[in-house]
Amino acid sequence: MDTSDVICNDFDDEMMKIAVDYATISIGKGYGPFGAVIVDDKNNIVGGGHNLVSAESCDPTAHAEIVAIRDACKNLNSTLLHGCTLYTSCEPCPMCLAATYWSRIERVVYGNSKLDAKQYGFDDSFIYEELAKEMPERRSPSQYFDIILIIHNFSTFFYFHNYT
Repeated sequence: MDTSDVICNDFDDEMMKIAVDYATISIGKGYGPFGAVIVDDKNNIVGGGHNLVSAESCDPTAHAEIVAIRDACKNLNSTLLHGCTLYTSCEPCPMCLAATYWSRIERVVYGNSKLDAKQYGFDDSFIYEELAKEMPERRSPSQYFDIILIIHNFSTFFYFHNYT
């Protein structure tokens, strides 16, 4: 991996150590080796967490980044994390990356790459391959359903929330 364009500072180093601490806690509790912390634009920690995916949790979305985003959103009483940075022990998977976009996280700093993760059995390459396919070609094909009532929900939402 080319790291020539990586710009990190002492604060980034400190936050990555906290993300790694979360990952270490996760391993100790029997979960995957992933941890994450979220910091606002004033360098305050506003959220954090570790992987909680297990047979007992029955939640395949409980990745460290998702747990940290949920925690930060709860702590800030907002679904938007403008100005925040996500520090995570591993490059976010497609689901977690999408969550960073939806929550408007401004910056992501990660440790291990997706290639590092793949070497240890955490392989998301099939998801990237699926996303590159057309909808009907995917392993779990999606099908468009045309009904006027469905689009009506969008217009109702926008009307009541004053969106234009």
